[in-house]
Amino acid sequence: MSSVPFSSSLRWRDLTHPVVAGLISVIVNYGGTFILVFQAAKVAGLSPELTASWVWSISIGVGVTGIFLSWVSREPIITAWSTPAAAFLVTALATTPYAEAIGAYLISAAAFVALGLSGWFERVIRLVPPGVAAGLLAGILLQFGIGAFGSMSIDPLLAGLLIIVYVVLKRFTARYAVVGILVLGLAFLLVQDSVDLSGLALRLAAPVFTMPVFSLNALLSVALPLFLITLTGQYMPGMLVLRNDGYSTSANPIVTVTGLGSLLMAPFGSHAFNIAAITAAICTGPEAHENPDKRWIAGIAAGVFYIVVGVFGVTLAAVFMAFPATFITTLAGLALLGTIGGSLASAMTDAKTREASLITFLAAAANITLLGIGGAFWGLVIGLVAYVGLNGQLPQRVLNSVREP
Repeated sequence: MSSVPFSSSLRWRDLTHPVVAGLISVIVNYGGTFILVFQAAKVAGLSPELTASWVWSISIGVGVTGIFLSWVSREPIITAWSTPAAAFLVTALATTPYAEAIGAYLISAAAFVALGLSGWFERVIRLVPPGVAAGLLAGILLQFGIGAFGSMSIDPLLAGLLIIVYVVLKRFTARYAVVGILVLGLAFLLVQDSVDLSGLALRLAAPVFTMPVFSLNALLSVALPLFLITLTGQYMPGMLVLRNDGYSTSANPIVTVTGLGSLLMAPFGSHAFNIAAITAAICTGPEAHENPDKRWIAGIAAGVFYIVVGVFGVTLAAVFMAFPATFITTLAGLALLGTIGGSLASAMTDAKTREASLITFLAAAANITLLGIGGAFWGLVIGLVAYVGLNGQLPQRVLNSVREP
């Protein structure tokens, strides 16, 4: 990655869409999955101060690494906490002392730094044929597209309004479709008094250092699963999101920087952060900006929003979580429609790889969970096996990349 000067041709109207895309990705992240962090903190018996420190460390870490990577690469490198790892910790922290968990976070983060510096992760990413990668992304995101319309069964007025407005804006002013449903949705919620902000007090978060304790039990029961879950559930699909939208930044510096950030923030409670997958797709596709060269602004914007949330700890996180689930689900699904459609089109383009790509899409959409590993990994494995079985070998470019010194 190499830095380039800030473009003098960048105009204020170029900022609107990527900034809104960054904001939506942050809202979806906090509103959709951050509850897992609070659940894990409750299971671990953490004090309000330690919980706020967890929120501070992971939000600041995600924000700073996202800003740095997006600025240096001039690509929308969206970072986030590991959602599958947070789900895993809801169970793991019930039997692991918190100080030992901190030690495990450090070991896992150090492993990612070593992986990034080794250069091997980029080679692994190259093994995935483009059609299979597109099918995998479409399968991962399908549930969000379905969720947008499934929300009509729960709140037909809100979901129906957002869908109708999205279609109308797409017809007459496609650039402002996602911006429009965000603004209208927030206005509707305020008018309907559907967001309960009573009892919220704006408080600054303070980091709390926890001395790590290293144990064999935590290494095997927390650090190793945390590493594997984050690698397969976040880094691999996250890099494929970037590749699918035409960005070629090497995976190695991304893994190294996020691993180093996780290492620095672990003593303050951060379990792991990494390149985002689902929320990244909101910022890497044409909805963020029709010009791919200007979508990196979404990465900067998302990073700034994360830092703001981190500074105020659990307060602003609670604001995002106060939004109705229907609003979050519908907003995310509609914002991802363009990416889902583009991924499906890419997956089906080449007749020779179409069936393997379709199998990948269906396997990923099925969200298979085996051995504690989520659907993105198994969708990829099944897709690669299908590709080799149907074609007899991996593509020549993949074989060449494996032979490179």
